[in-house]
Amino acid sequence: MTIPTRLAFLTAVAVSFAAGHVAAQSLDFATYRAKVEPIFLKKREGHARCVVCHAGAGNAFRLQPLAQGATAWTEEQSRQNFDAVSKLVNSANPLSSPILKHPLAHEAGGDEFHSGGRQFTAQTDPDWKAIADWARGAK
Repeated sequence: MTIPTRLAFLTAVAVSFAAGHVAAQSLDFATYRAKVEPIFLKKREGHARCVVCHAGAGNAFRLQPLAQGATAWTEEQSRQNFDAVSKLVNSANPLSSPILKHPLAHEAGGDEFHSGGRQFTAQTDPDWKAIADWARGAK
């Protein structure tokens, strides 16, 4: 690789990293807590709530367990959830984020398999759209 080619490549990598870093920083905790996190507690017909399978899970989408009798997370728990869920956002291409693709029906653009079933049958689902908006940096 010539020096100009190498320089162009390194510049492209740096620009890509910077763009991703800026997008990741744009994820808003208040929006997450008000509009996204309640979705993980919501009962969807024919499915378990996200929290049932993902509280204390050993995978990337690991939510904090709810305290006995609690119906919501504490702010500290929400911040831990925010940190975990933020890592599932592809800042360079938010709509390809695992947090959006994995629970989405395959025929609607989702992953082939999700052991929790298809929480969202279409990208028009209001809850899916709320997560997508947040992943794109909406406040």
